[in-house]
Amino acid sequence: MRNLLLYCSKIGVTPFYSRNKGWWTHWVSGIMSLGGNIVNNKQSIFEEYHPLKALTVMAVPAVMSQLITLIYNIADTWFIGMTNDPGMVAACSLVLPIYMMVIVISNLFGAGGGSLISRLLGEKNETEAKKVFAVSFYMAVGVSVIFSGLTMAFCDPLLRLLGASSVTLGYGKQYLLYAVGIGGTFNVMSMVLSNLIRSCGYSREAGIGMSLGGVINIFLDPIFMFKVFPEGQQVAGAAFATMLSNIIAFGYFVVVCFRIRKKTVISVNLKEGLPRRKSVASIFGVGVPAAVAVLLFDVSSMVANKLMANHGDTALAAYGIVTKVERLPLNIGIGICLGMIPLVAYNYSAGNFKRMKSFFNWSRVLGLGIAVICVFLYFVGSREIMRFFIGNPETITLGTAFLKARCFATPFMFLCFNMVHYFNALGKGQVSFGLAFIRQLVFNIPIMLFLNRQFGAFGLVWTQLIADMFTVIVSYIAYGIFRPKPKQNLTMEG
Repeated sequence: MRNLLLYCSKIGVTPFYSRNKGWWTHWVSGIMSLGGNIVNNKQSIFEEYHPLKALTVMAVPAVMSQLITLIYNIADTWFIGMTNDPGMVAACSLVLPIYMMVIVISNLFGAGGGSLISRLLGEKNETEAKKVFAVSFYMAVGVSVIFSGLTMAFCDPLLRLLGASSVTLGYGKQYLLYAVGIGGTFNVMSMVLSNLIRSCGYSREAGIGMSLGGVINIFLDPIFMFKVFPEGQQVAGAAFATMLSNIIAFGYFVVVCFRIRKKTVISVNLKEGLPRRKSVASIFGVGVPAAVAVLLFDVSSMVANKLMANHGDTALAAYGIVTKVERLPLNIGIGICLGMIPLVAYNYSAGNFKRMKSFFNWSRVLGLGIAVICVFLYFVGSREIMRFFIGNPETITLGTAFLKARCFATPFMFLCFNMVHYFNALGKGQVSFGLAFIRQLVFNIPIMLFLNRQFGAFGLVWTQLIADMFTVIVSYIAYGIFRPKPKQNLTMEG
């Protein structure tokens, strides 16, 4: 234990016993702070709270919203799996890359604008932060509307490109009509507003909004799938429930923004003027790499689904369930990273590099701990997990083997995401873009093609572990080169 504490001290996860308090005391204090008035204490979170307490305050709502989002995504698969129709389950896997484009757009303006707003707050430039908020909002609306229209115009060729069969094509169209064609813009704007208000310190409100949409979706899924929509259109029912829940979540964010607009930099008023050209460049400088990272992940998923579809609908259905199950530790890790971003960005601009480093290191400790626990649980309980989603024996057997292999990639996947979010917080979009490019186009897709040719479906499953092991090595080399290296800390750690 003594050696562990000394090591944590060296990497910046300190102090474990600051002011005679254990690290768990700061964690519990952070949990308790979530019930307080976060609005009035947002500057204290950035500047004064112990790093673990501040990260807890910012990350827990983000983690909860990520978990709720994951649960409603899994609920879709679970409810559709109740039909015991591999074609319906496979169709949901096929449309996932298209649906992921919603996250691409939200990252473009939510991650880009949010990171910049936190850095501007660190510089005490609230006037410019208001302008950045407004322009990020309106650009997100415009791009999301265009995307939804194009998706519906080219729905058939898109699904064919992804490997849709005559069976899965119809189900895929059912899902895209409601979830993307009609509801896509509301989904984008919910995620964008969640990122933007979190960047101002309102992590609790951001988390509630995303969680609200997820909870409503879970409640509406069985109603529309099995009561409202006729037999054979369960996929359409799930998509309609997703659309309606996103509309409600967007309404919540509109109300929140209106309520707190006078107390913060939240503004959608373009009459105050446009942000500086430098600020717009910074939005895209971080937003484009963040969006491209998701886009490349999306492309990689498309390639994997296309290759897996060649091994049959059963293999694709099993693979689709496994890729959703593995989202549990990853969504928790992403929530931790989302809570980390404003804290790192603010303190980077404020010049408090020691405090900034502590936030980064604590996020790694927490995320890796969750990942390792999930590896053990997934390996031991893989068959029971597959049985939870579908009753088809062949799919269960194949999915059990897939999950046992795939789970070992989880810690490495988190480290990849964590490093990308860290560089986004610093505004170093070129570095995060480089890491995303290397991860997917240099390692993942080429290794995937090779292993699929050599070992078939199981080669595809093992690809993620091998590719991310190489990516982690590259990312830490990048960290050594591009991390901030001040001659001395400008302020003392809070």
